[in-house]
Amino acid sequence: MLHSRKNMGWVSMAMALGMSWLLSMVRPVTGIGANWGTQASHPLPPETVVRMLRENGFQKVKLFDADYDTLSALGKSGIEVMVGIPNDMLASLASSSKAAEKWVSKNVSTHISSNNVNIRYVAVGNEPFLQTYNGSFLRTTFPALQNIQSALIKAGHGNQVKVTVPLNADVYSSSSGLPSGGDFRSDIHDLMLQIVQFLSYYGAPFTVNIYPFISLYSDPSFPVEYAFFDGKATPLNDAGTNYYNMFDANHDTLVWALQKNGFGNMPIIIGEIGWPTDGDENANLNYAQRFNQGFMSHILSGKGTPMRAGPVDAYLFSLIDEDKKSIDPGHFERHWGIFTFDGLPKYQLNLGSANSGSLVPAKNVKYLARMWCVLKPSANLEDTQVGDSVSYACGLADCTSLGYGTSCSNLDARGNVSYAFNSYFQTNDQADEACKFSNLGTITKIDPSTGSCRFEIMIELPLSASTIPGGLSLLILAIILSLLTVL
Repeated sequence: MLHSRKNMGWVSMAMALGMSWLLSMVRPVTGIGANWGTQASHPLPPETVVRMLRENGFQKVKLFDADYDTLSALGKSGIEVMVGIPNDMLASLASSSKAAEKWVSKNVSTHISSNNVNIRYVAVGNEPFLQTYNGSFLRTTFPALQNIQSALIKAGHGNQVKVTVPLNADVYSSSSGLPSGGDFRSDIHDLMLQIVQFLSYYGAPFTVNIYPFISLYSDPSFPVEYAFFDGKATPLNDAGTNYYNMFDANHDTLVWALQKNGFGNMPIIIGEIGWPTDGDENANLNYAQRFNQGFMSHILSGKGTPMRAGPVDAYLFSLIDEDKKSIDPGHFERHWGIFTFDGLPKYQLNLGSANSGSLVPAKNVKYLARMWCVLKPSANLEDTQVGDSVSYACGLADCTSLGYGTSCSNLDARGNVSYAFNSYFQTNDQADEACKFSNLGTITKIDPSTGSCRFEIMIELPLSASTIPGGLSLLILAIILSLLTVL
């Protein structure tokens, strides 16, 4: 492992200083946080989102990058911020302490000193040890973590800002199937211990993402009731300790893993937890409301889990839907928000603040014109260009609400085509050229939405942001194509 020689000093010091010093560095936990992702074709203005966070009582926010405008909007809000470093930056930060110092100066120091942003954590990477990454970040995560920590200390932020690595729950497992059998994954066991020792020495937390929905999605035999907090599931008995929901069992598997390796009192942050509302038969409004409200009630009780009593520090995933997220894990990936892309609450949710169960929507959202692109009534579904047009539209827009068990599963064949056409049309800011589809599409001012299926109208973007893949506006692209035709 890189940098292993210089690790020996702080490991020895950590053992010598003892657990009392470590606990003194752990800050008390209050309030619920939210993950704010921005992989959207038409994101809400940062100022609008910050207002949503404040009006809904969120006291913490977790970001996946260090976008300047996003961080600036959080200035003077009082909201605690976890700023993120994407995985593709780990290699450069791991190989250069100067690069780490430059990153901290630009993305931490500037915002703390100039914009009064309450940055409390730096998330180094995001689930970098996922098995699907095939070890791509095994050699860079820890060195990057070390270099960022050193840069924070050098910049004078060592006490206020803590480093952490948001990890997927697959970094640990149980040999017995019970929480008490928990330990870190065998192929990364030594690396995990190095990281845990490092975090512990600097008084930093272990951050883990826990997703009962993914367990249900990936395993048809998973007991549905065990995903929720209603106490209706058959409990899992671990030597007399009963676990009535997957979250407690998964969380305590991590507690056992930490305890077995000498870090039983290490603070834990739940970096992501939530339930999607579309894109799969189990991703729906009822289940999402049931899960998120159950989780909120669970943590608001302050009881914690069987192995870790007390408050749970957690960030809901997520605040807003993101229509540009990768759908490799599943079509549900774009529908985790408790709000729609335009800031509308999806369901009642009591966050323990003054909202009394009613989420506060985004204010002053500006929409494009009330018009939609649909399949022409005269179009023949047997036309071979229909299928090609749908594939093209869905490849460049978002059709994840179509399919079995989704919000638009009630549409007929013509409705499916119209939905795909409109998604592409809206993503491209309702440009006339975006509703051609070989003369199969037509623009209508009659809302084609039906039942649970919402045909979206996108929100306005600044002119410079209204682009299609490749960075050219649709209008400019059309002009170029017409000139090429003439030539």
